[in-house]
Amino acid sequence: MGTLVGHVAPGFGFFVLGLWHLLNHIKLHALNPRYYTSMPWFPTSKIKYLELFLIMVGCSMSISMELFIGPSRHQPFDPDGTIPSYHLHNFEHSTISLTFFVYACFAIVLDKFSPNKSQYGLTQLLGAAAFGQQLLIFHLHSADHMGVEGQYHLLLQVVIFLSLLTTLMGIGYPKSFLISFVRSISILFQGVWLMVMGFMLWTPEFMPKGCFMNLEEGHKVVRCGSHEALDRARSLVNIEFSWYLVLVIICSMCLYLCLNKIYGERVEYQTLSEYEQQEEVEDVEAQKKSKHFVDHMGKAFAPMDIER
Repeated sequence: MGTLVGHVAPGFGFFVLGLWHLLNHIKLHALNPRYYTSMPWFPTSKIKYLELFLIMVGCSMSISMELFIGPSRHQPFDPDGTIPSYHLHNFEHSTISLTFFVYACFAIVLDKFSPNKSQYGLTQLLGAAAFGQQLLIFHLHSADHMGVEGQYHLLLQVVIFLSLLTTLMGIGYPKSFLISFVRSISILFQGVWLMVMGFMLWTPEFMPKGCFMNLEEGHKVVRCGSHEALDRARSLVNIEFSWYLVLVIICSMCLYLCLNKIYGERVEYQTLSEYEQQEEVEDVEAQKKSKHFVDHMGKAFAPMDIER
């Protein structure tokens, strides 16, 4: 991170992952509204663990970029073996990637060697640990986030906290579609906001009035010339966050309505067929009861007819 590509690349990964989960959760709920159960990850038809493999590949690339490819000496240490202050954020970002790599790795291991009821909860717990680690590192970030960049990261922490909270809630309520729906949107929005940060913080044309890019400790930082310019820039970030949030909510709800209409019609047809079959069974049972009642009454009145 710390560059346009460093924010846009992981942001795109979060966006794709959140969209993938959102599509599958909506489809799963539309097809099985009564028996819906959330899933921490979704297998594909050809490669079962494709989602988890992609997470591991993306995390490996991120760690390589932060620690070996990005640094000028292609390694993040000083000649004496210590970590220089301008590489602390590289280790922090790579630690986030490492945690998500561990989540994906153990999700595969649990599915292969521990396919029982505790598998779901443990996988969700690993995901919560990854989001918790991400939230903690961004909250205690070594980089200077007191300015415009700090406002972007503060709002990002709100979205990460929502991902953490819904992941933990999903352990106790695996049948709640609403929790899975919100978690998917929060992951998707993490990706959107990271990509927005990349373009808005490292594109000179998008700098707010009175602000500029300054090279500090090996990476560029947005600075503002006055307190008034800084306050204005922060307010613009808040407005920007609100607009993107509304846009993501609108798109998510439209996606839900469209997929529910497509897959929900199959459920309605199946339910109607089951209802008609149930009515036929009830009619047969009613006819049997009616016949039994007539036979019983016939036996009861038979002696009276004979006496007459």
